[in-house]
Order: sequence, then C-alpha cells, then structure tokens
Amino acid sequence: MADEQLSFPTSIGTSDRTTIRLLGQDLAEDLMGKVGFGELAYWLVAGRRPTPGQVRVLEAVLVALADHGFTPTAIAARLTYLSAPESLQGAIAAGLLGGGSRFLGVTEDCGRFLADVLAGLDTRPADDAGWDEVALTAVRDARAAKRLLPGLGHPVHKDVDPRTPVLIRIADDEGLRGPHLRLFEAIGRVHPQVLGRTLPLNGAGVCGAALADLDLPVDLLRGFALLARTAGLLGHLAEERRNPLGMEIYRTVDRNARYVPPTDS
Repeated sequence: MADEQLSFPTSIGTSDRTTIRLLGQDLAEDLMGKVGFGELAYWLVAGRRPTPGQVRVLEAVLVALADHGFTPTAIAARLTYLSAPESLQGAIAAGLLGGGSRFLGVTEDCGRFLADVLAGLDTRPADDAGWDEVALTAVRDARAAKRLLPGLGHPVHKDVDPRTPVLIRIADDEGLRGPHLRLFEAIGRVHPQVLGRTLPLNGAGVCGAALADLDLPVDLLRGFALLARTAGLLGHLAEERRNPLGMEIYRTVDRNARYVPPTDS
C-alpha cells in the first residue's frame, strides 16, 4: 500500500517543521500562557472548550484528589523509587496503578453508579423530596444486590469529609449543581434508612458526581483522578529525595515479618 493511501485521522494535534497544532489551535501562539492545564485537560477529553465555571469546578476536583497523605498509592510510589531511583516514571506509574475500587477509582465508580440511576428515570425530580425517593430506591436496590454504594464512607473522615460540602458549594456557585450531585446528596440523606447507620459522602465520590455534571464521559472519570494524583505522587517523590522514608517503611515491615508455616489444604 502506498504511503499516500494511509490515513490516521485525529482531532487532537499534529505538527510540522515550524508549527504545532492542538485542538485546532496554534499551541505556541494560542494556548501557551493563555490556557490553564485543567482547562486544556477538559478540552482534550470533551472536545469542546469549557466555560469558566466548568474550569473552576474541575480545578477544585483536581486539587481535592491530588493527595491524601500516606495512602497505598503514595507508599507504592515511594517504595518503587527506593528500589529503582533511576526510574521516576516507574515510581509514578506504580502509584497510579493502585488507583482502584478503594482509592481513587471511587471517583469513576460513583459517577458511573449515579449515571446508571439517572438513565433509568423517565423524568428527573423537581425537588429534594423527589430526589430522596429516587435515592431511596437506588440504595435499596444496591443493598438487595449486595453491592457497595460508591462514595459512602471514609477510613479517616468518619463524620464529614471536608472536601464534600466545599465542592458542592463551588458547583452551586457556578450553576453546575446538576442531577448527579443532587442524587448523590440525596443518597447521603436517605441511606441511613436502609443501612441502619450514617456514613459520610466522601471526597472521591463527590468529585465523581461533580465531574459527571460537567458532561464528561463517566468511563473516563478515573483518568481525572489519576491526573490529579500524579501531582501528589510527584510531590511525595520530591519529598522522598529531601527526606527519605522508603527505607524505613521497608525495614519496619521486614523487621516485623513473622514466618507462619503453611497449612495443609
């Protein structure tokens, strides 16, 4: 096949000898110094430029998810860097690979859960009472199916995750407190009736609801959580260089390892 018959279409970007084109713009002249990274990330994924309000909500989400202390993702990154200090990319990748159903992945899981519930509605409620009714059915169905409700509970913040009310307020300020957030809030109000206990709406979950209300594809919401956490992991690795803790973490586990003879199956 001749080269001129080959075609690999893309709406993202291309370059030639003198210019770089990105999203139909001249990267150097139209974007650099004029477009923030969060705004660009939204534009790349959605294929449309976000409004200032959407940028504010997205930036709040990215800040909310950047770091949460010595999580498994941060520890994995630090220990990988300890083992292979020549591979910064390996250390960051190790941390990102831990973004799953318990850490970070909740953002996508919650957005997907809320979107599935909303897809099953003929009409959307007009008030909190209506949202509570929808939420109650969703919680009961999840309980009957023995499914975990993504976005409920937190290993540290047992009463209120401080990120949740702030993000809801920001979305409300920008007129972006949409159906996903309203349903998520309703789940927070009604779940004690079904579960018999009260759990906080966690930050990862509210971030998923907020991102879904920005009309971003729910299948890609975890990517934004990983994008945010990349900055946090880079910070942990910079701190690891200044004040190494990886060796102590490794030695603490190694010194306290206890051999247990295998049992016959």
